[in-house]
Amino acid sequence: MLYIAYAPLYAHPLPEGHRFPMLKYELIPAQLLHEGVIAKENLFEPFACNEDTVLLTHQKAYLEKLLHQTLSASEQRKIGFPQSPALTQRELIIAQGTIDCCRYARQYGVALNVAGGTHHAFADRGEGFCLLNDMAIAANYLLHHQLASQLLIIDLDVHQGNGTAKLFEKEPRVFTFSMHGQHNYPFHKEQSDLDIPLKDGTGEQEYLQILSHTLPVLLEKVQPDFAFFLSGVDILDTDKFGKLKVSIDGCKKRDELVFSELKKRNIPVTVAMGGGYSPDIRAIVTAHCNTFKAAKDIFNL
Repeated sequence: MLYIAYAPLYAHPLPEGHRFPMLKYELIPAQLLHEGVIAKENLFEPFACNEDTVLLTHQKAYLEKLLHQTLSASEQRKIGFPQSPALTQRELIIAQGTIDCCRYARQYGVALNVAGGTHHAFADRGEGFCLLNDMAIAANYLLHHQLASQLLIIDLDVHQGNGTAKLFEKEPRVFTFSMHGQHNYPFHKEQSDLDIPLKDGTGEQEYLQILSHTLPVLLEKVQPDFAFFLSGVDILDTDKFGKLKVSIDGCKKRDELVFSELKKRNIPVTVAMGGGYSPDIRAIVTAHCNTFKAAKDIFNL
């Protein structure tokens, strides 16, 4: 059974003209249902993550700001969204969705969250459209409850997972791997356990070659018993901010490569969608839907 975390609240209303494509969170499950890739029973709606679980990752003072709407104007600007109770609730539901996906992935090999991949969130602050770091919260949940002993975070969003890198810089049980645009946001990079910075204009063939040489070696070295995959589609050549030259088909090959390597080694994986900023939202939705199709096919679900 393929389990997919989704809640209507994922598509949070934003001011008109906002550059974040929030509509994709409605369109991805609708498209998968329309094509018959999934049925309604594949979708589950998470509840809000509890405070104790969030505090395994984030500082209490920061969580209080989110809960009581006391972020400063500057803090809201860095995040990129105006604060509201509904936005905080959304983030808590996304985080719980990623945790729930971990439970399903342990049973079925893979589970996916329609949102998530909020890798720019630090312990004490948010930035870059990220308030709470869902994968970090889920990773700490697994460690705290002794459901995994060695984790690997595979971050293939075009932007470095700076918050994730910082959160786990002193945690040997979580290996952070980020392959991202060298000259892209964030302009101050943190240090992941493995960073592969890509030059502007890196093409599809080179991208896939680097990944196909790196990932098997990394899996042998780290020997994870659980993985997270941040499958951002801002690597597309159509992306407004990506600066890479990867086609929709190349993006799907990336996903297939990651899933195949993990399946071969019986490593369960939780997937979150991350970013995507192509002007035509159809390109974003198609590329994201391909991730779900690849997961379903490779894990025979």
